[in-house]
Amino acid sequence: MYTDEDLNSAVDKGIFTASSVDEFRRDQLLTKHVTIADEENIRLIGGFNDIFIVIACALLLFSSLWAVKTIDPRLGLATFAVLSWALAEFFVLKRKMAFPAIMLLLAFIGGVFNLSMEVFSTLGEQAVIAATGASVIAAYCHWRRFRVPITIAVGTAATAGFIVSSFVSTFTTPEMINVLTDWILVVIFACGISTFLFAMYWDASDRERVTSRTDTAFWLHLLSAPLIIHPIFLGVGILNGEESISSIAIIITLYLLMSLVSIIIDRRAFMVSSLVYVLYALSSLMSMYGDVGTNFAMTGVAIGAALLLLSALWHPVRGLIVTVLPNAVKQLVPDAK
Repeated sequence: MYTDEDLNSAVDKGIFTASSVDEFRRDQLLTKHVTIADEENIRLIGGFNDIFIVIACALLLFSSLWAVKTIDPRLGLATFAVLSWALAEFFVLKRKMAFPAIMLLLAFIGGVFNLSMEVFSTLGEQAVIAATGASVIAAYCHWRRFRVPITIAVGTAATAGFIVSSFVSTFTTPEMINVLTDWILVVIFACGISTFLFAMYWDASDRERVTSRTDTAFWLHLLSAPLIIHPIFLGVGILNGEESISSIAIIITLYLLMSLVSIIIDRRAFMVSSLVYVLYALSSLMSMYGDVGTNFAMTGVAIGAALLLLSALWHPVRGLIVTVLPNAVKQLVPDAK
């Protein structure tokens, strides 16, 4: 399978002409009766060789960590991070392999975070601030070198962690202890909204979704939904065993709103990444009136059927909604078919 970025690269190298690629794209759109943006193409795995390389890299990285960690834990974590970067130099920069790129990025950032926690362990609670800050810097450096689309989302997640940990460290006082949890939820929710707006910035810069910028937006949308819905879940008490009809109604209403936003921006990822929360909420509601296992199964059937129906009607439904939107909003989202 080839992405639009691969085709653009082939044009730049003179392998194909721009006109032939454009003609090929038009033919594909007419055949599938959809636009490029509607396909929401994300390059994850190019073939089984990607999986093979990931397994081999994981064996090398974790074996090296285990071997060197017996000498010194910090040296082991440093070796893990350095090896992750070195492997990326070949498999990402030279081979352009998508799945290994994601795995090696996560390994590098994870190695930097854990190494920072070890180095700054004497700082106590401040160690998390230092580790998340180091992870943000590491993500920025990795992005500048390799341009892996998921890097922006990982760096954004690290930034959110830095903001939350800094907030907790600053306001953990006897006077604030009773309201600190509520304010933490507000901060996390604000980070989620900011992440969504950041994702829309990337989406708006590539409305046709033919460059790697759309991949970057995809991962940001995948991150933003849990950051938005998780603090609301905690706030209404569902995750604390305090389910009620009203609280679950709030969650379902929120999910319907997020589904509407997903249709408008043509991003299924934004809706799917928060799906587990809705499944939990509905199964909790139904468990009040019967067997938990049966109710969870019935919840899955209902949600699955609804999603399949929405998938089948995605394009006509989106067309109806987008046509009534203000022009200022239409200019930020892909055109409706």
